[in-house]
Amino acid sequence: MGICPSELIHLVIRPTLKYLGEDNEDARFLLMATAAMESELGFHLIGSKHKGIGVYQISAKCHRNVWDKYLVNNPELASKVRGLASQHEFLANPHQELATNLRYATAIAWLIYKRKTSDIPKARDLDSVARFWRRHFHSRPHASVERFMERVKPLLEADCRAA
Repeated sequence: MGICPSELIHLVIRPTLKYLGEDNEDARFLLMATAAMESELGFHLIGSKHKGIGVYQISAKCHRNVWDKYLVNNPELASKVRGLASQHEFLANPHQELATNLRYATAIAWLIYKRKTSDIPKARDLDSVARFWRRHFHSRPHASVERFMERVKPLLEADCRAA
């Protein structure tokens, strides 16, 4: 297992969403569940065939699309998101930020959803969250609602304290 779900929410997801003015329980859960499904909460930072990067397994193409097709139309939000990225590394290798900068990756993951719809499912409605993820985040044929449910459901009861 990768990062403790509650720590990811409290130390990364919540502060990032607050910074973007988007913090709510539904958004926090959606992003935690997305990280759980995509990378097993950071257990894998490079996806199969090296297409996805970071805890959310965002492809370079999708990353560019967020900037070129969504943030380009919202300069204030673009400036906020750019403020999360590292000063020098982002210019040299922007996609690397998806693996090394959790807050930046979280902001981009949130914007992948937000650019498509602002009507997100209720937290803990796992079936709706899984279908929403499948429709808006990971629509490739091998993406499975059933696998999402299997991977995320155990995390609802996870206790991250050391044994």
